[in-house]
Amino acid sequence: MTIEDFQTIRKSLLSEPGIYKYFDDKNVIIYVGKAKNISKRVAQYFLENKQDSAKTRLLVHNIHHVEYTIVNSEHDALILENSLIKEYQPKYNIRLKDDKNFPFIVIKKEPFPRIFFTRKFIKDGSEYLGLFTSPFRANEILTLLKKLFPQRSCTLALTPKNIEAKKFKVCLEYHIGNCKGPCEGKQSLEEYENSVVQIRNILKGKLTFVMSYLKVQMEQAASELKFEEAAQWKRKMDMIQDYQSKTVIVNPYYNNILVGSVYGNEKKAVVNYLVIADGSIVATKNLEVEKKLDESESEILEFTMNYLLKDMPEIQELVVPHEIQTIHKVKQFVPQSGDKKGLLDISLKNARVHFISINQEQNFEKKKKELDVLAEMKDKLRLTETPIHIECFDNSNIQGTSPVSACVVFKNGKPSKKDYRHFNVKTVIGPNDFDTMKEVVMRRYKRMIDEGETLPQLIIIDGGKGQLGMAIDVLKDLNIADKVCVIGIAKRLEEIYYKDDPIPLYIDKKSPVLKLIQQLRDEAHRFGLNFHRLKRSNNVKYSMLEDVEGIGKHTIDILYKKYKSMNKIKEAKQEELELLIGKSRAEKLKNYLNSEEAK
Repeated sequence: MTIEDFQTIRKSLLSEPGIYKYFDDKNVIIYVGKAKNISKRVAQYFLENKQDSAKTRLLVHNIHHVEYTIVNSEHDALILENSLIKEYQPKYNIRLKDDKNFPFIVIKKEPFPRIFFTRKFIKDGSEYLGLFTSPFRANEILTLLKKLFPQRSCTLALTPKNIEAKKFKVCLEYHIGNCKGPCEGKQSLEEYENSVVQIRNILKGKLTFVMSYLKVQMEQAASELKFEEAAQWKRKMDMIQDYQSKTVIVNPYYNNILVGSVYGNEKKAVVNYLVIADGSIVATKNLEVEKKLDESESEILEFTMNYLLKDMPEIQELVVPHEIQTIHKVKQFVPQSGDKKGLLDISLKNARVHFISINQEQNFEKKKKELDVLAEMKDKLRLTETPIHIECFDNSNIQGTSPVSACVVFKNGKPSKKDYRHFNVKTVIGPNDFDTMKEVVMRRYKRMIDEGETLPQLIIIDGGKGQLGMAIDVLKDLNIADKVCVIGIAKRLEEIYYKDDPIPLYIDKKSPVLKLIQQLRDEAHRFGLNFHRLKRSNNVKYSMLEDVEGIGKHTIDILYKKYKSMNKIKEAKQEELELLIGKSRAEKLKNYLNSEEAK
């Protein structure tokens, strides 16, 4: 869609709250956004001064048509945007890298409710609790719950009628103590539901209620002289205390609070959240977010907090570094000091540490891949050593003028630009690539030997057998031909040549080894060509202005620093030139520039 196309449809856009959807030419939704004013918000994408990033420009370039939906309020727009993003997962919207549903522990709505781990939310009246940070954590708590309050794991329909009719028999779970046998009426519904109440308290972080219940049961058993049963209740109290000691106590009066913070760069971010229940941090996790359109921290936090809150019905307060819009009815608090500010600092520290950690892991993986390519290169090119240090040469001249050569250096598979070198060819006249290569290779490695520098494991010559032969002759003269491997690469068919081997080596076009060699060759060509252009430009300016009496190299440098080009120098007024280079030189320069010779 062009700006002209947009201007045509702009009149149909209303100044109302709602959501807008951008489609590509295949009718696929690529972006969903919300707006307080649809017309103004959509227009911003097509105003050049509002396209702050390359990503935004790319999005606009891919927009084929726009659709929008009007709603009653900005809050309603946020709800609709949230659901559409989850449903369609558009290419340019913020994306969580771990987009699986969070794990819950569900208490099924049925007689003698089953309690188990799930990621699937089914609207059948069942109760979903926990929002655990990992399946491991959920299963760990389930194991604890089973030890404290045994529950059934079978899927039998335990209706009063079926139990009374004795349709079921106890299974192995009963005999090993994991179930009290409600299927045969060995456990009453009332006793089972009392256990479910305590399980619910544990999952909600209300451990003080659980401790009180266990204490009452222990004291009652002791009063009835059931000392073995009392000891069992005491062991359960110890298990709860041990579980509680593994949580972080923050403030005994804090309950049902979600704390969120974000840390990142222009490409990605990490959102950390903490869940506070019954005065303790009961859950914490880092979510990796992939940015699509240079979204702000506020936008990322808004997206992720709404994503979390929809699965956390118990949350009553949201603690964040700055206020955000939320589709859920929770209080927001932006602390400046106190315990909640401390929680926010903990969350931000976790986000920052995790962000640094994943970057280090990615850098490690990237470095490992680079070293793997070098190991493969050693194998493919039949080298005796892994080519940690590689150098590549390329010659540049146009019709024999300003011949130069370039050497680029790669270390560990990456450019080492501080080691790049340019060579002004001194002994060769005219377009002679063979002699040019001979001169620059001699100068490069004689100096490295004289200065005691470490030689590369691999030298690449951009050219065929002729240039390769010259380079090898030089290395023989320097007595290092047996210490360094030298290959030549011919441009047309990407053939790899070796000394004394008339048959070239062909490497698979998709091989990372060939791609690295091509990268070296192309980088040497680019580096040499830039130097050649600069030298030709300098030759032109000096050859013209050095003909002017009284004008030397220093004066020419001053003129080009000020005016940048010969045309600008010609257009300069004499008064300006006099202030810059003096009256006498300015008069001589103007007389020359106005002469037929300069034209």
